[in-house]
Parts: sequence; structure tokens; C-alpha cells
Amino acid sequence: MTHPGTHQHHHAGHGAVHGGGASRRTAAQATLHCLTGCAVGEILGMVLGTALGLHNGATVVLSVLLAFAFGYALTMRGVLKAGLDVRAAMTVALAAGPVSILVVELIDDTVMVTVPGAMDAGLGDLLFRIALAGSLALAFTLIVPVSRWMIGRGRGHAVVHAPHQH
Repeated sequence: MTHPGTHQHHHAGHGAVHGGGASRRTAAQATLHCLTGCAVGEILGMVLGTALGLHNGATVVLSVLLAFAFGYALTMRGVLKAGLDVRAAMTVALAAGPVSILVVELIDDTVMVTVPGAMDAGLGDLLFRIALAGSLALAFTLIVPVSRWMIGRGRGHAVVHAPHQH
């Protein structure tokens, strides 16, 4: 039996990996972890790029760079808390994140660039906010199957948990 707040409870909440695949719940939770870092960086990049009047291409590049930085930082935070040293935590973060972050960024930035006027809208403009929120929701929906596939093969979010499995 697992108890709230215990390490075993944490893993029980992620669902199980069966037959080379992961549960939808596991994949959704892994995607939320990834998307949180991506979203922070993406939103910050879009806000900064828009506020600074950067060209759309520069805004997208800034958003992608910040999404990777925040995605890796949040992953490293978790594995550092699990007791790994900085070098090992960086190795785990680099193994766990690139595919998920890249897919999220491709989806998110494609939506932002293709929604007419979204990149040129001001920060207070409803179009900008709706397009950004919609792009992140679409990215979440489309990345869950990718996360599920990766976890089932011991990659992605599964790599984050490997250092502190019993």
C-alpha cells in the first residue's frame, strides 16, 4: 500500500508501464511536466519578443530557446531533489527532454505563426492570448501519444525516474 507523500505513492500516481507501453495517465502526467517548462519559456519568449517589438522569426527563436532552458531546468530540479549531482542531473535532463520539447515547440510555434495576426497582436490583445493558449492545448493533446510511446521504451519521462527507482 502506498501513502500520500511517499516516493512509492509518487510512482503509483504515474500509472504503470505494461507490455512496452505506458498508461494514458502516465503519459499525460509526463506531458504536463514537460509542457510546464515549455510553456513558461514559450510564453516568456512570446511576451518578451512582442513587448520588445522583435521580428516574428526572432520571437520564435527566443521562445524556443527559453522553452528548452526552462524545460531542462524543471527536469533537473526534479532529479537534483532525488539526490543526483549536477552532472548526473544534466545527463538525465538531456536524455529526457529533447524530443518532447522539440515536438511541443514545433506545434506551438506553427500555430502561433499560422494564426492570422497572432504574432503581431499586442500582449493585451485577446487574439494573442487565445492563440497562445490554444497552441499549448493542441501541443499537449498531440504530445501525449509521443510521451506514451517514449515512456514505454524507457525514454523521455521514464529516464527522469530511473535514477531514483528502488
